[in-house]
Amino acid sequence: MDKLRIDEMNRLSVEEFHAADKLPLVVVLDNVRSQHNIGAVFRTADAFRLQAVYLCGICCCPPNDEIHKTALGAELSVDWEYFSDTMDAVRALHESGYRVYAVEQAHESTYLSDLQLQPGQKVAIVMGHEVFGVQQQVVNASDGCIEIPQYGTKHSLNVSVTAGIVMYTLAEQLRKQ
Repeated sequence: MDKLRIDEMNRLSVEEFHAADKLPLVVVLDNVRSQHNIGAVFRTADAFRLQAVYLCGICCCPPNDEIHKTALGAELSVDWEYFSDTMDAVRALHESGYRVYAVEQAHESTYLSDLQLQPGQKVAIVMGHEVFGVQQQVVNASDGCIEIPQYGTKHSLNVSVTAGIVMYTLAEQLRKQ
């Protein structure tokens, strides 16, 4: 079995990506401090052709060499917007008809595998700070919490790993609708 060459992968150009239909899924980064995590989220959002990434609070914004190092240019293809306050992003998403889910370990959270999106539903997921998670006020303003069950000794996953798992799972659901 031979690996595919780049020219065999039929990748979109940045211009074609911008013109293409996107999945109605927005990733909100709530005070994510690592530029590498931000870049990884952009790269994954590009891979699944998501609507946008919202950068909030202390998040660094493109253009940025450290974001680019991990995003490999996905920060140029994926639409993004900056909000100084994550609550403003959540309000804007609600006003645009999105259901907003904080990705957080919380009482009454829904396991990712149990979340069933409604046909035509627009969804946003909020990923939190690497140490403190999603701000409580943002959790309170969300329509629910999604949790990835974990069975080891650690209580959390890296934010970009978590984002990738959630983006993939929700993108698969949205594609099948």
